[in-house]
Amino acid sequence: MDIKKDILKQKNSFAEEATFLGCPKWEVACSRLERANSKPDEIRTEFNRDDTRILHSMAYGRLKSKTQVFFHTHSDRICTRIEHVNHVTSVSGTMARFLGLNEELTHAISLGHDLGHAPFGHSGEKILNDLSQKGGLCKFWHEKNSLHVVDDLELLQDTNGHYKNLNLSYAVRDGIISHCGEVNEKSLYPRSELVDLKGITHANMYAPYTWEGCVVKISDKISYLGRDIEDALCLKILDNTQLADLKKIIQVDVEVMNNTNLIHAFITDLCKNSSPEVGIRFSAPYLEMMKEIMRFNYTHIYNHKRLKNYESYARLVLSSIYEILSQAYRAEDTLYYLLGEFRALYPKLGSCFGEWLQLYVKNIQLKESSYKRLYDLNDRENYQEAIIDFMALLTDRSAIEFFEELTFF
Repeated sequence: MDIKKDILKQKNSFAEEATFLGCPKWEVACSRLERANSKPDEIRTEFNRDDTRILHSMAYGRLKSKTQVFFHTHSDRICTRIEHVNHVTSVSGTMARFLGLNEELTHAISLGHDLGHAPFGHSGEKILNDLSQKGGLCKFWHEKNSLHVVDDLELLQDTNGHYKNLNLSYAVRDGIISHCGEVNEKSLYPRSELVDLKGITHANMYAPYTWEGCVVKISDKISYLGRDIEDALCLKILDNTQLADLKKIIQVDVEVMNNTNLIHAFITDLCKNSSPEVGIRFSAPYLEMMKEIMRFNYTHIYNHKRLKNYESYARLVLSSIYEILSQAYRAEDTLYYLLGEFRALYPKLGSCFGEWLQLYVKNIQLKESSYKRLYDLNDRENYQEAIIDFMALLTDRSAIEFFEELTFF
């Protein structure tokens, strides 16, 4: 009972800091890159509108076939990227609700935070970064690419059938690019200043703009640590000695150690120890336990030889697709080549890339739609950017299918 009373002292402790109408950050948080038209009978809030736009996007649907840690597994039990996103949504929603923060904002950030993740997980992210820099382009990192996806690449049709960009609110866009889950700070506080999100050059460059963004940031880490261990146990890649070491690290008083119990322990410890004065934080023992679990996971799971073998395969798959698309460049005639001669050789890849690229080439009008045209085919570097953008949207399965089309007759 004393434990229950202890944590209940913190209930709604952030209510006065939450991102609701009337708070100092409200106008900025709700602002958009372009004026947003509301339906006459609109019943959704600003952040709820963002939430549904993300949910209806193709990028969100593709997450079900993207790697979380274990690549293109045939087991239904192993976590995919979309399951991870749902875990983050659940964890962040629980904490936001208890602390008195805006649940709708928290939900929208959580739902969109990984939309720009590459196929094949963090290995794919590393491979796309290598390919991007090989082509003289900027670094590829998934937080920045997630912002690029929601700002530029994802399109939805309005009531007239015209394509438009998602045009999300600043608070949601900020939470997406600021969500980096590699959190080692003792406490998280939101920043006060407005920054140009397009000018952010590396992960963790800024703290999120809202407390809700801070909650999503820490929820990302809470959500994957225990689940990655569960998946490793399911796939039998941890031996008895490693399991004994893990039990020493995880100091949680429960009969069964699983992801559910570990998530509960981290959530309750964080809620008990957080306040606007001291920030979003764990107790010292739990912060150290989280760091120890992360070190264990890197040593025994993320760097496991089975994953390293598959990483080599993923590199071959993505590099092959990149090279064949790079060779297809024909300046202003590139689209004609992709949808003609190239498609005759590689029907799946030619159709998919050519038709996708056609949506974004400058000086092409489609159905009077109003959205950003991104690529000038007279600029080879611009075309290379298009290849990286296209490949980052691929699922594991589609990347493998394209690779097989390149290699088998």
